[in-house]
Amino acid sequence: MDDDVRPWDAAAPLVRAVQSGDALAMDDLLKLVTPYVTRLCAPIALTDTADAVQESLLAVFRGLRGLRDPQAFYGWVRAVTVREAVRVARRSASETPADPEEIARLRDLLPGVGGELSVEVRDLLARLPLRHRTVLVLRELEGMDERTTAELIGVPEGTVKSRLSRARSSFRKAWTS
Repeated sequence: MDDDVRPWDAAAPLVRAVQSGDALAMDDLLKLVTPYVTRLCAPIALTDTADAVQESLLAVFRGLRGLRDPQAFYGWVRAVTVREAVRVARRSASETPADPEEIARLRDLLPGVGGELSVEVRDLLARLPLRHRTVLVLRELEGMDERTTAELIGVPEGTVKSRLSRARSSFRKAWTS
């Protein structure tokens, strides 16, 4: 792909082709978006990244016909992916911090996952409760504002702000100790 082509510009014609019934375009679209979905899922669903990616891609596949603006594909995928990653992480973690030794063992079984985050950062994120980890990832790694994060995860903006404050504090303490 040309370096000057923005991801949403590359995805838009594929979205339109899929919406008109082109099965091959769906395959190309899923290949295009899988690295992005994986990057979003990895820090949220730490122990179940592969499941979160799969669930997210299935949700994208199922809901794509309803997407009205093909240029909004990546924003829509982000919302779908975060929702699915949080759902998968809640199902398996029950809001308890993951055991760092278990994270390290599972990380070895998932090739290519988490290449963008250092091992130290992933381990510190693993120690945070899911609700704190999610807001920290969306704010600091994805650059979302509090309002957008609140809408995405379905909580009031004030809740996001307080969770973010606690998450930053916990992360900072762990990082400096």
